[in-house]
Amino acid sequence: MRFPDIRRILEGVEHHRGSGFDTTVIRHVTAGDLMSEVLVFDLEDLLLVTSLNSEQVLRTAHMIDAAGVVLVNDKVPNESMIALARSLDTTLLSSPRSMFEACVALNELLSEDASGE
Repeated sequence: MRFPDIRRILEGVEHHRGSGFDTTVIRHVTAGDLMSEVLVFDLEDLLLVTSLNSEQVLRTAHMIDAAGVVLVNDKVPNESMIALARSLDTTLLSSPRSMFEACVALNELLSEDASGE
C-alpha cells in the first residue's frame, strides 16, 4: 500500500508529504503510544500509527526509519511538529479514526495488496 491509499482509507489529512509519498510501498504497520516499545522494531517500509501528538513521535519514527506517521483519534499536529516532519522528510497524516479502526482498515489494505487485488 502507498500513502495515497492510506490517506483515502483512513479519511486522512495530509500535513506533510514526504518525498516518497506516491512511490513508497508500506509493507508493515506498528501502532502504539509508548515510543519505547516502538523502538524495538527493525522493519523496512514501516508506518507508525499513534495517538501521541508530540515531536517525539517523529524523532522515534526517524530513528526506526519509518516511512511515515499517522496520528489517529482526531489528533492534529501543531506547527512545530509539522516543521519537524518537513525537516526529517517524514510523511505526516492525521485521521479521525480510532487506533483500532485505523489498524483494521490498514490490515485490510495490506491484505488486498498481498493477494494482488
